[in-house]
Amino acid sequence: MDVVARIRAFNAGREPDRLRMKYALMRHDAGSFLRGTCHLFYDRLAELGSFKASPSAWICGDLHLENFGSFKGDNRLVYFDINDFDEAALAPLGWDLLRFMASLQVWCARANVTAVDTRALVASFIAVYASTVSLGKAYWVERDLAEGSVRDLLDALDARTRSAFLDRHTRLVDRRRVLLVDGRHALAASDSKRAMVSAFMADFAKAQPRPPFYKVLDVARRIAGTGSLGVERYVVLVEGKGSPDGNYLVDLKEALPSALAPHLRASQPRWHDEAERIVTLQRRTQAVSVAFLQPAFLGKRAFVLRGMQPAEDRLRWGLTGQSGSKLAKLVATLAGLAAWAHLRGSGRDGSAITDELVDFARRAKWRTRLTEASQACAQQVWRDAATYNAAFDDGAFSA
Repeated sequence: MDVVARIRAFNAGREPDRLRMKYALMRHDAGSFLRGTCHLFYDRLAELGSFKASPSAWICGDLHLENFGSFKGDNRLVYFDINDFDEAALAPLGWDLLRFMASLQVWCARANVTAVDTRALVASFIAVYASTVSLGKAYWVERDLAEGSVRDLLDALDARTRSAFLDRHTRLVDRRRVLLVDGRHALAASDSKRAMVSAFMADFAKAQPRPPFYKVLDVARRIAGTGSLGVERYVVLVEGKGSPDGNYLVDLKEALPSALAPHLRASQPRWHDEAERIVTLQRRTQAVSVAFLQPAFLGKRAFVLRGMQPAEDRLRWGLTGQSGSKLAKLVATLAGLAAWAHLRGSGRDGSAITDELVDFARRAKWRTRLTEASQACAQQVWRDAATYNAAFDDGAFSA
């Protein structure tokens, strides 16, 4: 497989400014490379046999360590859950587990976690996932019962305020906020793009209970994530509850086909567009979804609209210096969240019913096969990252 050609072909047509950022991030380490090459992971998985024996489920598709985080739901309460569904699809549930377990091994190596401890964490993940699915009932992370890094993250939210959040993304001009175009979180939008987004928001506001809430104050191109960099994406500053500290930020992200699509064998629903797929599956598999989440159209292109919030934060996988018990608690929490997501989607539009998932989870042989396959996946990620790094250094991704 020509790794360089695959990566360039997949990213063809993306916006150059943010695509250059993506390529630079992918050069940083193997974990960042894994985040930026979901498509390549599944291309490789097809070569390895892809663990198709597991039941079909509504999977995240890009289940890795940094696709978990906190957010405020549409009921205004704070949750911790899987928070990225761009690649979501009906597929063997083992694909989600393989991607997560491979990412765990890659991140552990980056943080110099010993091989023995890494194997223990991988074994813990699959054991907790299986035991959670075998119970046949989906729950969510209770804030008061959260442990380890997740508890630390949720506790830190108490100190966050909307004004401080806005200060990180905007600046005040005569007591009115404008977006901070700093090259790190946002880039300037052209006049035509600003007009397009503003016109969309004006139409969107008409259908909302409080139209003045969505009055547009500013628009910029948003910089966020790794895999989606280069995709058309905007941050919109709206009036909200009043200037300057009651303003809100809205994220508009173009919805593209899932990276899993070339490898899917299960019949997928006839989605109206990719945004409908993403939003439907996020609502289906999360306990509660992020505020304002809905599909949208800008011109003829599908986008996902969602709120940006002070309570929103991805889990940053800082393994170095953490105790073994704290890492084990974190991995157990993430395993439970993956299991609950699969259970929530069971029996919907062709996915396996809960009884099938429970029966699968209570078997033992698949765990060994899955663990071995995840090790092969992690090894392949390291090899492909090394190939990419050499090509990047030679200038193959400079344009």
